[in-house]
Amino acid sequence: MALQRAEKNAVCDHGGSLDAARALFPDAPRPWVDLSTGINPHAYPLFDLPATAFSRLPEPGRIAELARLAAGAYRAGPDAAVVAAPGTQALLPLVMRQIPAGRARVLGPTYAEHGRCARLAGHAVEEVSDVDALYDADLAVIVNPNNPDGRVVARETLLALAGHMHAKGGLLVLDEAFMDVGPAAHSLGDACGEGGVVVLRSFGKFFGLAGIRLGFALGAPDLVAGLAATLGPWAVSGPTLEIGLRALADQAWQTRMRARLGAERARLDAVLATAGIEPRGGTALYAFLRDPAAPDLFAWLGAAGIFTRRFQARPDCLRIGLPDDDAWPRLEAALAAWSARNQQTDPAKEAKK
Repeated sequence: MALQRAEKNAVCDHGGSLDAARALFPDAPRPWVDLSTGINPHAYPLFDLPATAFSRLPEPGRIAELARLAAGAYRAGPDAAVVAAPGTQALLPLVMRQIPAGRARVLGPTYAEHGRCARLAGHAVEEVSDVDALYDADLAVIVNPNNPDGRVVARETLLALAGHMHAKGGLLVLDEAFMDVGPAAHSLGDACGEGGVVVLRSFGKFFGLAGIRLGFALGAPDLVAGLAATLGPWAVSGPTLEIGLRALADQAWQTRMRARLGAERARLDAVLATAGIEPRGGTALYAFLRDPAAPDLFAWLGAAGIFTRRFQARPDCLRIGLPDDDAWPRLEAALAAWSARNQQTDPAKEAKK
């Protein structure tokens, strides 16, 4: 019980807090450029919502339609069921309780909330660095593509692990929060209907609408029915429901946006290269850096009013999201100034000129 109380108070920093940015860099110029998240800076366009979205409880038929559209967008198999929730964060502790408390292993390093929520569900949690180490677990967790380094586990590897977990009554939790901009061929959305694996999909990251809080779980009908029963009949708000219905059906916007994000990630890599920085991974929504200069770069950008994502346990790592259209010049200028300062203070670099 004491451990669970500690875990409840151990929610980690995940980026996106401008209160934290202001506390760290009180003299930084405003407005802030927040590159600390992996959220699309080009949000799906908002539209006039019907008044009934606010004044009435969501109709079951509309909720079912949202699940149907999500099943299509995420390529759910014919045997799989889908449930909508107020964000995948809300789903995590519920999913972790779908099997009795036992041994949970998380393929890391990754997003810290999976381990925390597994502990809240009573599991003994261990972070491992190899997929083979997940086979002895009762609850296995993989983020694919991984946050923050963008590592991708191949579909064949995932299918083998899911089959093993199913055969022994365990569960593979596969978080595909960034698969909208990842290699879709490695998704298990179409292979989660028979049990052994539950797939989580985030809406807000790709559509740039994290604040509306919407996520989905895909899995075997009995498992998904249990999640739906726990969530209750109106887990998704009326405004969120209407936005989700419109955006998930808009395949043309999704196609254009994937192309745009790919081009902008290439632009970010080029800008970083001019400053002598080589990304070590990431997704189309952010670059992941592993460099001894990461703490200095975090502080330099922060002082310039540009907030990035550092990692306390891995000080040599940094995640930098995509700027919006207006913020590119500030990022480019800050990186150019950082590079120029380093050239002036490093005689070896000066000698190479």
